[in-house]
Amino acid sequence: MSDLKAPLNHIGFILDGNRRWATQNGLSSVEGHKAGYKNLKAIAQACFDKKITYFSCYLFSTENWQRSSEEVGYLMSLALRVILKDAKELNEKNVCLKIVGSRENLDKKLIASIEKAEELTQNNTAGTFAACFNYGGQQEIVTATQAIIESGIVSSDITEDTIKKHLYTKDMPAPDLIVRTSGEQRLSNFLLWDSAYAELKFVEKFWPDFNVEDLDAVLEDYTQRTRRFGE
Repeated sequence: MSDLKAPLNHIGFILDGNRRWATQNGLSSVEGHKAGYKNLKAIAQACFDKKITYFSCYLFSTENWQRSSEEVGYLMSLALRVILKDAKELNEKNVCLKIVGSRENLDKKLIASIEKAEELTQNNTAGTFAACFNYGGQQEIVTATQAIIESGIVSSDITEDTIKKHLYTKDMPAPDLIVRTSGEQRLSNFLLWDSAYAELKFVEKFWPDFNVEDLDAVLEDYTQRTRRFGE
């Protein structure tokens, strides 16, 4: 990979195309998500191996509750697996796990597992795996605004930093690069506040087919960009 014109500290992924990949291969949506989950672990590890400190991914949006009960049920069980099993693996690799999103509508057992996993890995320093779960970018901003009002901060004192400090992502830097698979070209409510100056890359492949070679190509493309931040 060529030398970066701008550092790449945080990469975000919109993991799109699991269901279409499943349909294309004559499989159920659940099988598509299983394949996507397997690939997620491989790509996240590849990013950490490349010294990218923050890896964030869109696992379950607030809109995903509208999907079939079977699919939602599987995604909830997947979340438990990530939290209970993968948290231990991440901890062994000195990686911090953050579950980014609302706790509303979540089972109490799941919430307890989230808190336990985050506590287990909170002091790790090799990287951060941020799973956006029950997450919506607009909801995040609304929730932050409500918290600011409840804290009694007067409107004239509210700055961009004030809002950032009340987001789910308050302890994370903004993403430098957001990658979306499946050919769709939109953010779909992912990290809306933090993505203000993120570079965007849209890849035609469905997420289960996105491999390390594709990641290398994405990063190579990023090396050719000059980030201007509005200048």
